[in-house]
Amino acid sequence: MTDLLTFVSAGRTLRAELARPAGAGPFPAVVIIHEAFGLTANIREVTERFAAEGYVALAVDLFAGQNQVLCMARFMSGMLLNSLEHGGIVDLKAALDLLAAMPEVNPEQLGAVGYCMGGSFALALACTDGRLKAIAPYYGMNPRPLSAVSRACPVVGSYPAQDFTAKGARALEAELSAAGVPHDIKVYEGAKHSFNNDHGPSYDAAASEDAWNRTLGFFAEYVRGQPGAGQG
Repeated sequence: MTDLLTFVSAGRTLRAELARPAGAGPFPAVVIIHEAFGLTANIREVTERFAAEGYVALAVDLFAGQNQVLCMARFMSGMLLNSLEHGGIVDLKAALDLLAAMPEVNPEQLGAVGYCMGGSFALALACTDGRLKAIAPYYGMNPRPLSAVSRACPVVGSYPAQDFTAKGARALEAELSAAGVPHDIKVYEGAKHSFNNDHGPSYDAAASEDAWNRTLGFFAEYVRGQPGAGQG
């Protein structure tokens, strides 16, 4: 179960859903960034799954009751104008502020995971907020300019081969390698966009399970700080 809460970002009230592990903590924490469909049942389930793995998980509704089409237009124009500080990123930084201030959260152990639009936002956020220890973008677009990822935290990315983001994934891997940023980028043959959404027509159980396990292992190493946890 998730708890509904609100917080303020740039003068407007945003809604979010929070899932906590059992116990007092402090726990590592992760912000969950939804795709273009908003805060769906699938995103809530992902939030609960992270809590079950020992993370305080916060899923932010970036549309906040506003017109979804207009919000998407603003976000997309921000990304296309090479902005790493558009409204969505400002809101996600406020979400990280909220998480870091929670008594049950270890503020030195913060991560982010995002899907499609959210994957794009996770990558941009990683280039502009040094509090993140690792991110997990799923089928997101790269920030512009791509060279910005030289400032990113470690990245574990999951992409479908049958999707426009596969080419970007390969470019991202090359840029991260050149910059010496720890990463694990995988393109899943046969998988399609939104393969992680088990409520949608493109769900791929094998790719989804493998991406989840890779993400958990990578976060254990870089967010929790357990050297070697992501190997094997």
